Amino acid sequence: MPERGLARCLVEAYVYLDLAAEGGSERASVSEEPDGWVLRAGGVEVLVPYDAEEAAEHEGATFGTGLSELLDPGQWVLISATYARRALEGGLFYAAGPPDPERYDSVAADWGFAADAVAEALKFFPEGAAELPPEEFWTEMGRQARDDEPARFTRERLEGDLAFYRQSLADFHSLHAGDET
Repeated sequence: MPERGLARCLVEAYVYLDLAAEGGSERASVSEEPDGWVLRAGGVEVLVPYDAEEAAEHEGATFGTGLSELLDPGQWVLISATYARRALEGGLFYAAGPPDPERYDSVAADWGFAADAVAEALKFFPEGAAELPPEEFWTEMGRQARDDEPARFTRERLEGDLAFYRQSLADFHSLHAGDET
């Protein structure tokens, strides 16, 4: 039986499966158990307690409340960069073409997810710390990201990324107000 991870919400579980399971979340099966949903894919199993999903929805927390036990800050930074690249590319195609409500929603969601993912990485900082301690990077992917670009993991840099992603979302809405309908 595979080891069962604990997710804070369904969105976090699907993101985790994309990183950890062969075939990613597209091959995931979902079952309901007494204590929550269980997602399975490629030998990876994740439990999403019903109360954790409810708390995330209540708080409007895309990836869940509290601190992730599945993804380390290095992974969150990589995830945020992926969403930001998708938003930049999608925004360019959106601006070049006729208004498309689905594309509009996709670009806006990608900017929002980029901001929310980098906010997840910021949760790992100890109070007042300017840099993330090495022990916060427990996955090979996260450690590699930190080793490759240590300057990317300072509080100042991540807060700057967060501000940029939020402003990019606001700018996208402002530039294309009314296009999405």
